[in-house]
Amino acid sequence: MRSIRGKYKATYAPMGDLLTYRALPTREVGYIDPFLFLNHHGPQEYGPFNQGLPFGPHPHRGFETLTYILAGDITHRDTGGGNSVIKEGGIQWMTAGRGLIHAEVSSEEFKEKGGAVEVIQIWLNLPAKLKMTAPNYTGLQKEEIPELAMDGGKVSVRLISGAFNGTSGPVPSLTDIHMTSLHFKKGGVLIFAVAADRNILFYVVNGRLNVNGQTAGTHTLVEFDDDGEDIRVEAAEDSVVIFGHGRPYNENIVAHGPFVMNSQTEIMQAMRDYQTGKMGIWTEG
Repeated sequence: MRSIRGKYKATYAPMGDLLTYRALPTREVGYIDPFLFLNHHGPQEYGPFNQGLPFGPHPHRGFETLTYILAGDITHRDTGGGNSVIKEGGIQWMTAGRGLIHAEVSSEEFKEKGGAVEVIQIWLNLPAKLKMTAPNYTGLQKEEIPELAMDGGKVSVRLISGAFNGTSGPVPSLTDIHMTSLHFKKGGVLIFAVAADRNILFYVVNGRLNVNGQTAGTHTLVEFDDDGEDIRVEAAEDSVVIFGHGRPYNENIVAHGPFVMNSQTEIMQAMRDYQTGKMGIWTEG
């Protein structure tokens, strides 16, 4: 079995009235290459006539974003032509690449009626050779995501990219990153292997589990060593886990706000390109 290097509680970092827990980066762990950032928003309840999610137009360059909509919805629009409303159970995968501007806000229906909100966003780094790739956006509703029943139905694997148990996910990752969400009923067991040269992202959204002999509960990021392949997870109660893995790039990382590049010079160029409209011009509507 892989050893566990550490377990880290997400840091409470609210954004206005939006409950937010940050699992990456924290004081204990900066990033797990190629996974740069994980924010867990909610869960919380919004009343009628609310302002919705606060993620208005902003730029990105040099990485990809993967957003899980666990409750509520997200209206996405970007200067590359992406446009969708993804509802509960769906995901959004955006390759920022050489740069674009996008907004992630609640739908007009949600802002009028209110309801539950829970969203997780992950930043997936791109290697130097792909930093300036063309932007792309994929939005998938829950019914478009393959769901694999394991352990007699006690475990459900919702597969987004890569392969699991012979099934391939619907999003073709540029960098062979494998991403899923794992949904456990109490007592459910999942045993699988991840090649030792791949880093693992394992975040407990809610619940309590035994992971390779150690307990991990709600808002916990589990970091593994690269000394083995086997992972065994058993749920002590109903639980949800964000799980993924990818090969590290072992490249220099320079981040400034919404830009992640390999040098400070590239960051300065990204800022200039955004200011001069090379990432697109945002128009309302």
